[in-house]
Amino acid sequence: MTDQTVTETEDVEVTATGQEPATEAPNEDGVDQTHPTDETPEDQEQGEDDTFPREYVEKLRDENARYRQRAQRADDLAHKLHSAYVAATGRLMDPDDLEFNEKHLEDAEALTAAIDELLARKPYLAKRTPTGNVGQGVSEDSATVDLAAILRSRT
Repeated sequence: MTDQTVTETEDVEVTATGQEPATEAPNEDGVDQTHPTDETPEDQEQGEDDTFPREYVEKLRDENARYRQRAQRADDLAHKLHSAYVAATGRLMDPDDLEFNEKHLEDAEALTAAIDELLARKPYLAKRTPTGNVGQGVSEDSATVDLAAILRSRT
């Protein structure tokens, strides 16, 4: 047993302009009135007159392209400046580990707080600096080598 629902649809004619023709609908008094379509042929002709010359449109597109390129260049420079600020702190191994935020460019305290928060979450991103004696470099206990003293100590 299946329930079938039948729906009735209204066939609507479409004119050559792609619009529905004027429809007649009764009003409150029971009198049929004709509703005109939204756009008349006069409106269609006026719509065609509202276009701009090709040269003007191309000029606007070129100008817009220049502004987009400038904005992209400004964004790239802001990202480089952010990386430079993070690298200048010397606290992260890779300056790109901290996500870009415009607030960091304007406020050094916000940058420091963001680095602190990042290092608290991910301490392995911190810059590793050796401490203590690693067996290289100048040592304070270095005495001059005396070849004669070495030979005397053997005999």
